[in-house]
Amino acid sequence: MTILDTIIAKKSIEVEQAKKQVTIKGLEKMPLFARACLSLRNSILDVEKNGIIAEYKRASPSKGIINDRSAVAEVTAGYQHAGASAVSVLTDHDFFKGSLEDLVQARAALQIPLLRKEFVIDSYQIAEAKAYGADIILLIAAVLTPEQVRDLSTYAKSLGMNVLLEVHNRTELGRTLMDTVDAVGVNNRNLNDFSVSLDHSFELVDLIPSSFIKVSESGISDPHTIRTLRKAGFQGFLIGENFMKTGNPAQAIKEFVAEL
Repeated sequence: MTILDTIIAKKSIEVEQAKKQVTIKGLEKMPLFARACLSLRNSILDVEKNGIIAEYKRASPSKGIINDRSAVAEVTAGYQHAGASAVSVLTDHDFFKGSLEDLVQARAALQIPLLRKEFVIDSYQIAEAKAYGADIILLIAAVLTPEQVRDLSTYAKSLGMNVLLEVHNRTELGRTLMDTVDAVGVNNRNLNDFSVSLDHSFELVDLIPSSFIKVSESGISDPHTIRTLRKAGFQGFLIGENFMKTGNPAQAIKEFVAEL
């Protein structure tokens, strides 16, 4: 069993437990559920922003603790100030040390789109994302069937949310690309063994129709890489631990963007 298999098995149990604590009807009554979601497309294509989707991540299965000291509101506000197009917040607790409360705190600090970074396997998690302030949900092709991608993305769109579909190879792209998706993210990290190669982005970029926002994810650690990816056709760049592994993520992104 891979670490991805372990995460999904644990997530299934976690979701069933959450449903017993708060129903979807209960989520729909929460204050943030009624807010209109911000557009990922508009923010990514805004020439005054830089296309970066900057991530708040305390830990990961492959690296362990990355940064458990920097406060979510301070970091995400710093990302926004540096011109990020969107912010991603990890909400998985067992493997990434995140929480839904992190999402709430980020939402209060931001006026740009917010992504709930999570292993979504059930529509309940999408309702949760909306109730806790997210504008965007992530669907990972590696853990979902095409039917699940269709059903989950359709439900997200019915709530006015943005959908980022994550793929890693041609097979995943071919079987899950559909019109209920707003953006396609090419994950340069193999979720089974955590190896990273930008070749995945360069291989897939021209296979993604121009009607979708194109995002390269993971393995981006210097401004030159963004310039290269942009020339290849990418508009968005999800940067995970590069800023968080420093003592001051807000300052790190500021210096990174200055070099762009």
